[in-house]
Amino acid sequence: MGGRRGLVVVSVAGLLVLSGCIGGFGSNSDPEFGDEGDDAVDGDLEIHHIDVGQADATLLVTPAGETILIDTGDWRQDGQGVIDYLESEDIDRIDHLVATHAHADHIGGHAAVIEHFEENGEGVGAAYDSGVVHTSQTYNDYLDAVEAYEVRLFEVAEGSTLPLEDDAVEATVYNPPDGDTSGGFHSNSVALAVEFGDFTYLTTGDAERDVEQRLVESHGDDLAADVYQAGHHGSSTSSTDPFLERVSPDVAVVSGGLESQYGHPHDEVLESFADRGVATYWTGVHGDVVLTTDGNDVSVTAEHDEPTDPETLLERKHEAQSESASLEPPRPSVGAGVDGPSPLTLTP
Repeated sequence: MGGRRGLVVVSVAGLLVLSGCIGGFGSNSDPEFGDEGDDAVDGDLEIHHIDVGQADATLLVTPAGETILIDTGDWRQDGQGVIDYLESEDIDRIDHLVATHAHADHIGGHAAVIEHFEENGEGVGAAYDSGVVHTSQTYNDYLDAVEAYEVRLFEVAEGSTLPLEDDAVEATVYNPPDGDTSGGFHSNSVALAVEFGDFTYLTTGDAERDVEQRLVESHGDDLAADVYQAGHHGSSTSSTDPFLERVSPDVAVVSGGLESQYGHPHDEVLESFADRGVATYWTGVHGDVVLTTDGNDVSVTAEHDEPTDPETLLERKHEAQSESASLEPPRPSVGAGVDGPSPLTLTP
């Protein structure tokens, strides 16, 4: 298998994830929402969106304490922020480590997380990815760690269900497409639907409109989710109208920095959330965001007490952009000729 250097990789046709003791910490709690039903089970599912700047890292903990870590932040952080967060929550083992795709803002801490828990904790049970390889040093470091610590590595595709020991939770892979990884990294980003009682959580990594269109055509109303992690950090390449119509979330979580160099979350996405009345959390504003559900009701706790109205967040984004622009140093410009400004004159 090119790029995998002889590692033993298992293709998963029917498998998922999630261990540890988690405590609350934030100051921002929304009222619980959700319909009462007959499918409630003992214990809670927790979903922790860790604030890692312009990157992704999400921890899930099942009622039985099984852990799944989806992505590990940017390569420049080398997993330290994620490790610090996990330690603060008394996590000593990652049962399942998922890489949505091989870009360095998603697997940046994979090698460090594996090393840390193998050397200082109870280890990493298994790793999961799409099998689409990258030539980057970050990706090679990830494979080196998998090989060095003999972590089982599984390839997942649409239709896989990740093997959870906690049978109260089911996680189904919606992307990448089974048997076709001809697209790029985003097209093959691992997307998961996690179900617990009457509650569903949907996360799609950096999947974009081509994936969303295929998912709408293939899954239709089965895409419905109570909570949706906005695709591609809230980029307008994702969260398209047809897709959101099917997902119809009550809550959206955007993982990205306040002053994203890419302008995430894009205005169009926040406006679309506003049109649909979706309560929106943005790690760049709210910090770490934790959802807790008993399978019916959901409560959300954020590190920072900030509004969840998408229109207010849009205003906050524009204010941050304006403040950032005002602090930028003047940029050099080329002179206009003999009678004009001389070359490299600084202009505001």
